[in-house]
Amino acid sequence: MKQKILTHNLGFPRIGANRELKRAVEVYWAGRSDESSLLHTAKQLRMENWRSQATLGIDLIPSNDFSLYDQVLDMTCILGNFPERFQWEFPTVSLDQRFRLARGSKQAAACEMKKWFDTNYHYIVPEFSRDSTFCVGDLKPVQEFEEALELGIRTKPVLIGPLTYLALGKSKDNFDRFELLESMLPVYEEILSQLAAKGAEWVQFDEPILVQDLAQNIRELFLPTYQRLVKVAPGLKVLLATYFGEVRENLEIVTSLPVQAVHLDCARGAAELPAWVEALPASMSLSLGVVNGRNIWKTDFAPALDRIEFAVRKIGVERLLLAPSCSLLHVPISLRQEGKLARDLHAWLAFAEEKLDEIHTLADLAGGNGDLSALHRNEIALQSRKVSTRSRNEELRGKLAKWQKSSVERHSPFDVRKRLQGKKLGLPHLPTTTIGSFPQTPELRAVRANYKKSQINSVVYERYIEQEIATAIALQEQVGLDVLVHGEFERNDMVEYFGEQLEGFAFTGNGWVQSYGTRCVKPPIIFGDVWRPHAMTVHWTTYAQSLTKLPVKGMLTGPITMIQWSFVRDDQPRSETAMQIAFAIRDEVLELEKNGIKVIQIDEPALREGLPLRSADAPAYLDWAVRAFRACFTGVSDETQIHTHMCYSEFPDIIHAIKAMDADVISIETSRSEMELVDTFSQAGYQNEVGLGIYDVHSPIIPTVESMERLLRKAVDALPSDKIWVNPDCGLKTRRWEEVTPALQNLVQAAQQVRNSLQSA
Repeated sequence: MKQKILTHNLGFPRIGANRELKRAVEVYWAGRSDESSLLHTAKQLRMENWRSQATLGIDLIPSNDFSLYDQVLDMTCILGNFPERFQWEFPTVSLDQRFRLARGSKQAAACEMKKWFDTNYHYIVPEFSRDSTFCVGDLKPVQEFEEALELGIRTKPVLIGPLTYLALGKSKDNFDRFELLESMLPVYEEILSQLAAKGAEWVQFDEPILVQDLAQNIRELFLPTYQRLVKVAPGLKVLLATYFGEVRENLEIVTSLPVQAVHLDCARGAAELPAWVEALPASMSLSLGVVNGRNIWKTDFAPALDRIEFAVRKIGVERLLLAPSCSLLHVPISLRQEGKLARDLHAWLAFAEEKLDEIHTLADLAGGNGDLSALHRNEIALQSRKVSTRSRNEELRGKLAKWQKSSVERHSPFDVRKRLQGKKLGLPHLPTTTIGSFPQTPELRAVRANYKKSQINSVVYERYIEQEIATAIALQEQVGLDVLVHGEFERNDMVEYFGEQLEGFAFTGNGWVQSYGTRCVKPPIIFGDVWRPHAMTVHWTTYAQSLTKLPVKGMLTGPITMIQWSFVRDDQPRSETAMQIAFAIRDEVLELEKNGIKVIQIDEPALREGLPLRSADAPAYLDWAVRAFRACFTGVSDETQIHTHMCYSEFPDIIHAIKAMDADVISIETSRSEMELVDTFSQAGYQNEVGLGIYDVHSPIIPTVESMERLLRKAVDALPSDKIWVNPDCGLKTRRWEEVTPALQNLVQAAQQVRNSLQSA
């Protein structure tokens, strides 16, 4: 028998197989359970996760990858890095304080959210100032290591590396936050000391910023930082994890560090493997991420084994570890609950548990201890996917080939369209609207679920949805909004709903993935060519329009968001899939216009999310992404106003692409950032109109008229007021009506007061 290759995992989904964590946290927030109940549920989930991974044959199982809300927020609590506005003087953080950082309170606004690199996971942004201080605010990594040890499992605690943590944050007073590194490291040292004292053998530091372009001053901090950290507990082995891409020029940093192992994402960085093994010092082991942790397709064992065998030849089996490419946070937990998936599709997939089983199987096969029938079964499954007739529509491909050669320009430039749209719509100065969705009550969800289960018929269901729409229209008229929405009551999710109407998509029954906090989504699976067999939104939108003389927006999801928030086929370029979806959306846009809808919103909140992590790779992506967006409304009249919505994006990175998108109105999130993004649009000379989110919909706090008016006045000082719309940050589906109604009343009043002051000036 040959030597066994060590296996490990970088992180496991924490929400529970049936979203137990979501329910436990939300019941706690609602005051229907106490802290001990929530913590008990959390502990049970951690134990299940550790046992599951042990059963699947993983040697080094992670701990501290679990979170009640977000792992970056947890690191903020561990470091005692609390924003000054919260005025907390005690050294440790309570459960309620942790949630206040994420959700805000009447006394202090919540911390901002941003996307975790190029994923749909949102993290809570750390805040720094010149006066920031650090202390051990939470011993969570130590406590969870001890918890697992009681089960007989010696875990590998996971910590966000200090340089990535600083890079993810935000400086509140315009200084170099990396100056704080020296004062922050003692907390890391204390955590490492305590882990070593408790018996930890390995610790994992996540430093994914190493796959990005880094300034030289940041690059120079890695070596002294890790030289210092490894001295704290000489017997503690350190694995430094990079993921989500190639390290390129940062390879010299990775291989210079005094750590025992480094991790390469072979899903995205496999081309670098030869360079890694050549540069690796003899004292360093290599972790190969040979199973894709970001998508749900079964691993092709043949090339994976080739990479493993190449590494074994170069560095030896004793210096090799196998793992997924990144944390499995980004995929559903298990295929065991997916009995309704088509048999052929089921055979093509691997979720978190199946991916760990693949790791174990690959380790056995590469080590000469495996069952060769596993390799044969893998080949059969992959071949069945390649020859499947369900994944291609040749007629569609022919139409697209001709259509893609045509122009995606609007008939007239924006200033011409603006005049025509102004005459057609007759809107006031600083028009008000919402982003699209309204609260999805438990009753609504139950009715929709019963309809899907065929427990109620289509007539009953449609009457119910029409009543919800009528109520929403009446409320919006009463509140005084200028452009209305139908409320999206028929939609479970802005991507899943459209996927259900399109060919080429498949759906899981329980394939939940965490998006942020307790927000979980069930990404569709794009397995084949995408096309639109029938209208998707026309009935509900035109019904809403029939109830009011005010304009009602048609609400659609754009092609980039559809692919970013789905598990996308990996057998063709993403750009081809995006254009197929754009073709389908265009059909819907033209039909909405034909039926009298004058305002159509095509949401693209994920455009920035899809941006490559390296600046050199960005232009090619933005070129096809912008073209796909513009293709959605090719052929519409100049009088039809096209909106888009983006949120939680780093807009300076894509402002030129936003200009190229040429939407008549873009609505953005600005409340948590205190209107900082307005300067980006102003400095870039953005000519089209901007809807500014002055209501933070991710906080239960109802904003006052005064707070929203203050934000709006900031905007008016930076942008021409005739280019400003007023709206919430995002959709309102997760909020309750008793929050939404007064918040929208306050929003309209704030807009009216600023409008009046401008008219009287």
